[in-house]
Amino acid sequence: MSIEEVPVARRVRRPTWRDPRLGVGVLLVAGSVALGTWAVQDAAAAEQVYVARQTLTPGTVLDEDSLMVVEARPPAPGQTYLRVADELPSGAVATRLLGAGEMVPRAAVGAPNDVGLRPLVVPVSTALPGDLAPGATVDLWFTPTGASPETPRPEPELLAPGLLLAGIVEEDGVFTATGGAGASVELLVPDSDVPGVLAALAEDAELVVVPAPGGQHGTGTG
Repeated sequence: MSIEEVPVARRVRRPTWRDPRLGVGVLLVAGSVALGTWAVQDAAAAEQVYVARQTLTPGTVLDEDSLMVVEARPPAPGQTYLRVADELPSGAVATRLLGAGEMVPRAAVGAPNDVGLRPLVVPVSTALPGDLAPGATVDLWFTPTGASPETPRPEPELLAPGLLLAGIVEEDGVFTATGGAGASVELLVPDSDVPGVLAALAEDAELVVVPAPGGQHGTGTG
């Protein structure tokens, strides 16, 4: 009578530190812990800062109507932005053009006297380009009228270059994004150019706004 051979169960070996599967598991756990720690630290480092709700031209009052609050990471060294924790200065205005959604640099915040620009509403005699919007850089041209056969019409003159367009006003006084013939524009004019523009407004002349070469056409107010 033969004795049947009974298979002997193999003993399960405990994993040792030399087992590669154990090493992979340890790395995965360590990576998860590190990622979670980084996420917590990154969230804790974020702070509330002010950003422009829409395009803000120099001289725009900085308040709840023109700004909104977002969470942002600390800026790079040498860059400081207007934080909610620092409180919004009373009566502060933008001292340079700020695009919609742009974080407000502290260097772009000042008093009205720091701007050096005066808003002037100027009627224009020609239709404005359809893509022209607040924040655009334009040149203001001047052409005297009243020419006669004895006195030929003079050549147009560049009255004030590189002006910021603050807004477009239709005949009914409503600010719009576009303007046809007969519209007026609100321009931010440097103090040195104000007398010349006012003198042109007092004359029988045509004033034309032309986008400045290489200048932006604005980013709108929306």
